[in-house]
Amino acid sequence: MIELIKGDITKLEVDVIVNAANRSLLGGGGVDGAIHRAAGRELLEECKSLNGCNTGEAEITAGYKLPAGHIIHTVGPVWHGGSRSEDSLLKNCYMNSMRLAKENNLKTIAFPNISTGVYHFPKARAANIAIDAVMGFLAATDFPEKVYFVCFDKENYNLYRDLLDA
Repeated sequence: MIELIKGDITKLEVDVIVNAANRSLLGGGGVDGAIHRAAGRELLEECKSLNGCNTGEAEITAGYKLPAGHIIHTVGPVWHGGSRSEDSLLKNCYMNSMRLAKENNLKTIAFPNISTGVYHFPKARAANIAIDAVMGFLAATDFPEKVYFVCFDKENYNLYRDLLDA
């Protein structure tokens, strides 16, 4: 039910990819910028109509020019040393994304490494939270059918591989 991939999330042919978005949902750097560039202008127009998204929450849009049919945009927390509920907010990103996938009958979902780039969430801590959240969700339901963790960098890939192999 869970598969680890090292690569570019914008190239995956899945029902939905998750975007590590900022609160405006209007694009940014890292995976957010890559997804917006690959999806095309139509994505920006739809995101404008959503009026942003709070940290830990999620919104869904079409995938436009992406191989994925949909995009779930979730806003991860900025790391402040763990004193501002960062762990629970990051867990909410995964849980709310999985919930949206289930509600929209999306059977395959791909996650990036939320908050570990410019938001500076510690990568090992984030990987543990991501895997625990997804495994917990899947233990309670049989949906989605397949979850991909997509790591762009080798460090995240190795962390996820070690945790999933344990």
